[in-house]
Amino acid sequence: MMQEMKGLLLEDRWAPVTEEIGFLEVGAEQAAQTFATWQRGLVTSRDFTIELLPISGTLEQVLSRLLPLSGGENQRYLFIPTRSTWAAYVENQWTGTDAASPMSVMARKLSIRCLRVVAVPHTLRGDRGRYGSVMLDVFGPQQPGKSLNYVRSIYAANDGGRWTFGHSGEPFPFEQVEQYQARRVRDRFTFEMLKDYLLHLGLSSFEEDFYMPPGLSAWLIQKTGPSTTAGREYTLEEARAARVL
Repeated sequence: MMQEMKGLLLEDRWAPVTEEIGFLEVGAEQAAQTFATWQRGLVTSRDFTIELLPISGTLEQVLSRLLPLSGGENQRYLFIPTRSTWAAYVENQWTGTDAASPMSVMARKLSIRCLRVVAVPHTLRGDRGRYGSVMLDVFGPQQPGKSLNYVRSIYAANDGGRWTFGHSGEPFPFEQVEQYQARRVRDRFTFEMLKDYLLHLGLSSFEEDFYMPPGLSAWLIQKTGPSTTAGREYTLEEARAARVL
């Protein structure tokens, strides 16, 4: 599967942070401001000071502002501009970004489309390595009469040793729906298909130069104060070693 995923963002050096990325169809600054306002209103954030800071530099320099990674309460969230109408979202949890809930909420708050993009190579050998997964979730504004705001969801993932595939919602016109009938489950939604779908949506999300166009800043949201769920901190190297990357 690693060969099938040749071309991951930054050659996978920033996994687990970049194994999963959120995308919002809005500018990075507006996304960050809305996210910070939402976080300040949460009951769990009452003991925190939430700062919003502009960050410049290369993509890796910007990602380094998430460090150290957190084993407890998330302390830092990053919104990164791109060469498109989309902004990217990652966070500093040591196990990797968990974009589903934030993207669902932000789609409703801003009345925009948001994405959850997952690309993890299947490297499991015995009890070492990672379970592979390729996923695309599309969220939209709240729909009357519906509790969830999923627009489209497609995945092929190794769930504890067994490959599973599923999809829900109305297919986009560009989808390769005939491939969903492939005999081998993991072939029904591949990394190459994910990249193609994202290109149709206006994203080159696995290309380094897609991020941090000249003249634009990323935005770091930083929580300071007592944490409700204390946990150890990790360097990127420690997080990668613990995940057997």
